Amino acid sequence: MSALLSSTPFSAIFAPFELTRFLHPAQSRLQLSSLTRYRSGFKSATSRSLNLRCCSTMPVQDQSESPLCSQDSLFYSRAFWVTKSIIAWNVGAGEGECYLYASRKAGLCVGDDGIQGHDVKIKLERTNYGLPQQVIEKFPHIRDYAAFEVPATLDFQSLVKCQLAVGIFNSYGKCASATGLQLPGILDELFSYTGPLGGIFATEAVSLYLWAPTAQAVEALIYKSPSEADPVEIVQLKELDGVWSAKGPRHWEGCYYVYEVSVYHPSTLRIEKCVSNDPYARGLSADGKRTLLVNLDSDDVKPEGWDNLQDEKPNLLSFSDVSIYELHVRDFSANDPTVPHEFQGGYLAFTSQDSAGVQHLKRLSNAGITHVHLLPTYQFAGVEDEKHKWKYTDIEKLNSFPPDSEEQQALITAIQDEDGYNWGYNPVLWGVPKGSYASNANGPCRIVEFRKMVQALNRIGLRVVLDVVYNHLHASGPFSDFSVLDKIVPGYFLRRNADGAIENSTCVNNTASEHFMVERLILDDLKCWAVHYKIDGFRFDLMGHIMKRTMLKAKSLLNSLSTEENGVDGSSIYIYGEGWDFGEVAKNGRGINASQFNLFGAGIGSFNDRIRDALLGGSPFGHPLHQGFVTGLYSEPNGHDLGDKANVERMLTVSKDHIQVGMAANLKDFVLTNCDGQEVKGSEVLMHDRKPVGYASSPVETVNYVSAHDNETLFDVISLKTPEDISVEERCRMNHLATSVIALSQGIPFFHAGDEMLRSKSIDRDSYNSGDWFNRLDFSYNSNNWGVGLPPKEKNERNWPLIKPRLADPSYKPQKSHILAAVENFLNLMQIRYSSPLFRLKTANAIQERVRFHNNGPSWIPGIIVMSIEDGHQGVPGLSQLDQIYSYIVVIINPCPTDVSFANIALRAKSLQLHPVQMNSTDIVKNSTYDATSGCFNVPARTTSVFVESR
Repeated sequence: MSALLSSTPFSAIFAPFELTRFLHPAQSRLQLSSLTRYRSGFKSATSRSLNLRCCSTMPVQDQSESPLCSQDSLFYSRAFWVTKSIIAWNVGAGEGECYLYASRKAGLCVGDDGIQGHDVKIKLERTNYGLPQQVIEKFPHIRDYAAFEVPATLDFQSLVKCQLAVGIFNSYGKCASATGLQLPGILDELFSYTGPLGGIFATEAVSLYLWAPTAQAVEALIYKSPSEADPVEIVQLKELDGVWSAKGPRHWEGCYYVYEVSVYHPSTLRIEKCVSNDPYARGLSADGKRTLLVNLDSDDVKPEGWDNLQDEKPNLLSFSDVSIYELHVRDFSANDPTVPHEFQGGYLAFTSQDSAGVQHLKRLSNAGITHVHLLPTYQFAGVEDEKHKWKYTDIEKLNSFPPDSEEQQALITAIQDEDGYNWGYNPVLWGVPKGSYASNANGPCRIVEFRKMVQALNRIGLRVVLDVVYNHLHASGPFSDFSVLDKIVPGYFLRRNADGAIENSTCVNNTASEHFMVERLILDDLKCWAVHYKIDGFRFDLMGHIMKRTMLKAKSLLNSLSTEENGVDGSSIYIYGEGWDFGEVAKNGRGINASQFNLFGAGIGSFNDRIRDALLGGSPFGHPLHQGFVTGLYSEPNGHDLGDKANVERMLTVSKDHIQVGMAANLKDFVLTNCDGQEVKGSEVLMHDRKPVGYASSPVETVNYVSAHDNETLFDVISLKTPEDISVEERCRMNHLATSVIALSQGIPFFHAGDEMLRSKSIDRDSYNSGDWFNRLDFSYNSNNWGVGLPPKEKNERNWPLIKPRLADPSYKPQKSHILAAVENFLNLMQIRYSSPLFRLKTANAIQERVRFHNNGPSWIPGIIVMSIEDGHQGVPGLSQLDQIYSYIVVIINPCPTDVSFANIALRAKSLQLHPVQMNSTDIVKNSTYDATSGCFNVPARTTSVFVESR
């Protein structure tokens, strides 16, 4: 029946039909060669068995029986239904008539005569004016597509539940092109929703709400326990405007449930019956097989004193006071014998007040560290939640191999997907704590223990940051146990390319925060963690793949939370992330994204890779021997060819400029004298690719770091890049020198756990799945984990020839005395940072007015950074007074292998003395001197000295 001839509501065209349950042995008849071109959902398609969570409700259309149009097939989705009235398609102007086809039972197939198997065929009219501006703003990557008008009389709510396709015909009446449709545009226009979602608890009832506008039917299967085979109740949900809901008795609380969603899935071209968790799950059974109906407001899931935790949180006067320590939950305690065995590797280890790890955290807190950043703690794939399923390696056997052996990594990687370790950047459900870190993965235990962890950290003076991964999901398609969102509304939550395949630039299954309900899910999830778990900050993984609009809404939402209304002070929640600009979102390819440059003025932090690369040399993706400012560039070449001496010296001077901009919070408009003697802004200092170094508008927008969980640890990088003939003592000093630059810079300092202990991963560049063995932390300070075998082959084999001789050489391995000295030096640095507000200036103007760099221009002393910070005096015109103790600070960074002297007229006649912390330390820094008459400073080799003028 043609809608051109009838205005009958679309829903009336179809009689109600029964969905028949049966499996098709002939499923293999699907043309897998064609399906693999459509990447969504087929990672697990080849391993399906009778116990899978989805079964087909409709037979397979054998595409081999119908010739396809030469340009396209229905396995692609190259047309975009962008608004109710417009379909966009990249077809030539000379093509003929265009039609929209719909099949309720997914029976469409394509031949020369067009698309058959449809219930409805609708003629579309090509427009001459292209896509409207609001469509281009929402979908900039299809700005040049042709626009086709859709009749306004259609029943759109029913149409979107069908298999849809468009076909265009040539002048001979033959089908020239056909393709499926991408629906996020029309779904956002018709079904954007702000009401309740998930399980909602009232006094007498529990209600379920699911947003699934393309679903044909939804059932909730209610179970009394996490493992019983049969549901105690099957509830049919009713739909209103794309939202399915049901109301049940209050005794549902504590039960488990799954949704069974009948929906067309573009990855299989069929109606699938998908079994899925609730996207708004707040509790789970072991490994997330079922959603737990749990009320997070219930006293039963709150530790004692939980409701009053806001009153116990450590003070935070300004975001400029933040400093961050990045830590993996399992790394913290899995190998700590001072933690009770049943707590090791889990949330409750943080409650063990007398453990070596907690004692170490207390020392960091007392020295000034304000926040602990926890790597992902939501429900992720890659680790079974039930510990009895884990596999282990024999530690004694691992210890028996030489430090440069291949054997350790072979044993570790043999079980790497079956042990208890993974970083967790493979999200399944964002809103539930990971079960493997809890003592019991079933029931509410993970909720209670997570809250106890937050409470314990707050009580030792540390705020808690969660690492959130909203940019991608671990799985997609209708078959995987780990797929959730792509089962509920297929093709909506994940970002797709022009062909309809899922974008994978983040790793896999990129999400699409430019879509309304994806953004809403992110915002709701953040609010849940902030309110119900009292989280103090969020680190956004690959933040550049999220839209800037979403990040600004997140900041505003969190800031609006109040102690009176929500039990938390949202104005103290700091957010930051990776502002890298790459993939399909690069250069605002999908809208204005949250990249470093785009976040100027947003008050959201982004990682400063410029200072990292200048300090260490090259980049994590360049040659591993490329040296930098602290690893011996110019002063101690390692034999790697960087050109002639003049070129190397030029690289050193440019690196110094990059570091100085970073030490001034990487401000876009900070003015300094560059290596050529010119006054330039931070944005006018350029990287090798001609992009600006400076990009921030305020210090809280810059997160300075030199190492993180990604790539080699700081000590390992230094061990790779430095000449083989220097001593381990010298490498330890380089480690300290690098952390000193971060600790004493304006902006937010960020440290990877173990930087302060010379942490090694045996030069593993990507230890995400390298087990406890390569990721060990030792809070007894006996070992830094150097030389525990060649790192895993998959990510490191290319560098084994460089790594092997270093691991084999016993002189590379630090002793306990080296580790203790590194810890002391790090704590001293943090005490110095928090001894004066001048190291934590709050505004760009304050930094420009007070911070100066003195060893600049063509006549500089190679390799030395000299920074001063000036304060005003009470009652004296000019600068305001910020510091009650010090009026002037000078920081001198000497990366050279020898002592240096530096004199400057501007620094004469000061009453400068070495900072008391350094004066009382056991380090050689206490040998630093200053002569007021000449303005001359003497600083030992590879040392950062801080001089202060007391009031």
